[in-house]
Amino acid sequence: MLNDKLNVLLANYAVEAHKIHNFHWYVSGPSFYNVHTDLDEVYGAMYDQLDEVAELILMNDGSPLGSMDSFLKNATLSEAAEGFKNPQEIYQAILADYEAIRAFAAEIKKDADAEDNFLVSAAMDEHIALLSKTIWMIKQSNK
Repeated sequence: MLNDKLNVLLANYAVEAHKIHNFHWYVSGPSFYNVHTDLDEVYGAMYDQLDEVAELILMNDGSPLGSMDSFLKNATLSEAAEGFKNPQEIYQAILADYEAIRAFAAEIKKDADAEDNFLVSAAMDEHIALLSKTIWMIKQSNK
């Protein structure tokens, strides 16, 4: 059960990392340079999260998804359409996705706590904290 949900989280991280990379390529507007540079860091961090979840699944005696096809079939997030976007649209899309991922990570944490799986519970604490910080930063930049 936990590994199934962790694989959905893994798939969401994979889709989100690729989506942010797409935004990195297609950002446009006066703040292009700053946003392009920022998104480079953001998708890099997302790939780190993806790797951590895959390893967590392995430590939990599971098998992480590994193909783009399986990520797309299992993710609850959708891909971004290709094409140039302004920074406001990009950050609003990232914000919505991060809030959805954080809510799902909290659900996994509750399940892990119910099963006394301290490894998964502690890992979700870290993921929730990192996602919450990014959500806060995006909201602050949109004030």
